[in-house]
Amino acid sequence: MSYSRLFAIYGLPTSPSPVFPSPSRLFESAFIGVYPWLLPSYNWPMNWQKNIITGAEQIRELLSTTTTIAVLGIKTEAQANQPAFYVPRYLESAGFQIIPVPVYYPQVTYILGQQVYRKLIEIPVEVDVVNVFRRSQDVPAHLDDILAKKPKAVWLQSGIRDDSVAETLAKADIKVVQDRCLMVDHRNLGR
Repeated sequence: MSYSRLFAIYGLPTSPSPVFPSPSRLFESAFIGVYPWLLPSYNWPMNWQKNIITGAEQIRELLSTTTTIAVLGIKTEAQANQPAFYVPRYLESAGFQIIPVPVYYPQVTYILGQQVYRKLIEIPVEVDVVNVFRRSQDVPAHLDDILAKKPKAVWLQSGIRDDSVAETLAKADIKVVQDRCLMVDHRNLGR
């Protein structure tokens, strides 16, 4: 069946107009994302809520597939008594590759023996989880950088929550955990 016939069946224009392209051009555009709803594999409407992780089994599954964690807002060894340092140190000792992304400390080039990156997008490897140690009101400022890096998941530590950012990330097919401690969940659920 031709595209023109298919379009006619559904009452769509079969010839080009200033508002609507020809059926063949419209179909071609689908493959570059202009009309993604025409792609057979496109899940419309997307159930973005499935990417908001709250249950123990979902967290266990996430942790079992995680190897690389970028820590946004990590502290230095001089602040070893703060969660933004001792949580990543614990995760490193548990076998995760930790990539430090501090917000402060411009003179620091290594934390936990790993090279420091100033933006997530600068990290040259794929990141499974971005573990966020920023105040809730500071999280939106990092949204573009997170979206550009496209990690598999973003974990907002205990006390950190931003439902708007979580929704945006979930709609971008990034899993989101909010207001939970990665170290505590790893200890409780195992890897």
